[in-house]
Amino acid sequence: MKKIILGLVFAFVSVVVSAQEKNKKMSFEVDGKCIMCKERIEQAVLGVKGVKYASWDIPTHELSLIVDERKTNAMKIKSAIVAVGHDTKELKATEEVYDKIHPCCKYREDNTDDSGHH
Repeated sequence: MKKIILGLVFAFVSVVVSAQEKNKKMSFEVDGKCIMCKERIEQAVLGVKGVKYASWDIPTHELSLIVDERKTNAMKIKSAIVAVGHDTKELKATEEVYDKIHPCCKYREDNTDDSGHH
């Protein structure tokens, strides 16, 4: 009986610990400059399986995330970002993709905060 109870306690603790480790906070810099960039970046990131929360801050260019590490990783997320025309420190959007973003979103030429214009 003692072994059964001990086994159940161990199993419960294992489940609780693994449940706590699946969600992780992470953040990194993503280039952009306005509310349209914010919407594009967040929509792209939220489309990645395993991303639970995404918020990109216009002035700091900081993307804050909560992700399920069992389903995704930082490189998958960054790949989704560059696919919609935004650069990260590790990955850069192709010229072809970058050229398709709205003219006011062209951060490579002028990386100022244009959030007040949209």
